[in-house]
Amino acid sequence: MSNRLRPLLPFRKAPLLTLISIFLMMQSLSTDMYVASMPSLASYFDVPASAVQLTLSIFVFGFGTAQLAVGPLSDRFGRRPVLLAGLSLYLAASLLCALAPSIWLLIAARLLQSLGCCSTFIIGRAIIRDAYAPEDGMRVMVKASSWLSLTPLLGPIVGSYFEVWFGWRATFAFHALVACCLLTAVFLRLPETNSNKNPDATNIRGLLTSYREVLGARAFWAYALPGALSYGSIFTFISGASMVLIRILHLPVTWFGYCFSFGTLGYMLATMLCQRLLRRMNAGAAFRIGTAASLAAGLLFLGCVLTGLHHWSIVVAAMFLTFAAHGINSPLSQAGAVSPFPTQAGTAAGLSGGMYMVMAFVVGSIVGASYDGSLYPLAIISLVNGVLLFVCVRAFPELRQQKAA
Repeated sequence: MSNRLRPLLPFRKAPLLTLISIFLMMQSLSTDMYVASMPSLASYFDVPASAVQLTLSIFVFGFGTAQLAVGPLSDRFGRRPVLLAGLSLYLAASLLCALAPSIWLLIAARLLQSLGCCSTFIIGRAIIRDAYAPEDGMRVMVKASSWLSLTPLLGPIVGSYFEVWFGWRATFAFHALVACCLLTAVFLRLPETNSNKNPDATNIRGLLTSYREVLGARAFWAYALPGALSYGSIFTFISGASMVLIRILHLPVTWFGYCFSFGTLGYMLATMLCQRLLRRMNAGAAFRIGTAASLAAGLLFLGCVLTGLHHWSIVVAAMFLTFAAHGINSPLSQAGAVSPFPTQAGTAAGLSGGMYMVMAFVVGSIVGASYDGSLYPLAIISLVNGVLLFVCVRAFPELRQQKAA
């Protein structure tokens, strides 16, 4: 890490960038790694695809809802105790997922798992605001996101082999192992970074004041809303790609992991590109590039499907470009939505993250409900997301009027 990205003096002995990167990885680990098992879950429990989809949708619902509480709790009591409690819950819930005897108990355990996972994501973002200079926050987020991209890149491959070799329960056992290791690392190496604890952060008046101040700032919406739409665009593939590739296009399960990982390779490459873009232009200009790529992905996907090109490579190509667009959009959104709020970083991170998860829940539910054994629903949803994202960024004067530096 360069000198310009070193944390503030009190935190320089802690491996903050490593821990932040792992914190941000946990959500992707919890969703992307088991998507290869979704078709087999339907067969194992003898339930329709829509029931299996609930194991994913309920996770993002719980993840999004919990952020409204986790952020303020960490603003009041500190990052460390909330994170330790969340990781303990995640560990217990992962073991319950691995042992679930029915789809309904698995769905309930996934809800608990999402509540614990939420603490890592929110607190990872808040620590960036706590421990780094404000002008470095976006670059730290981009750097951490480059490491984050390893999870969607390698997770589906590992998950596919776990499914073939050991069955779906192995993935959740692995989640428990990771949580145990991370819990130990946090206990031993993470200092408390919140030096401005807000005693009013969790009382009703203080909470409403914080929400009003954050939600009333146009700068928050200018970054948070496009970020949520961008996450919805990749969640289209997270929730729907396995059913389309394995059930409709008859791709072998072990191949699925490689195809999904190739698609998410776009995210990793784009986060590296985003670092270069930020050295040459400001966030608004970079946002316009990312949203144009998202629109192009939707047009490519639906255009190919309408012309009769129903091949797994088309899905993977659209996924690659969509994830690449998110690799630019997401770091900009996450850092930009939090940076104006030094004493409310947890609250701002929770609200913006909640918007991400609400969007994912809506998109995932639509993907599950619209599944009809063809590629058309997934392609249409992809294009609609791309159009909304493209228009959204250009509708905010704060972003539209910015020029490249």
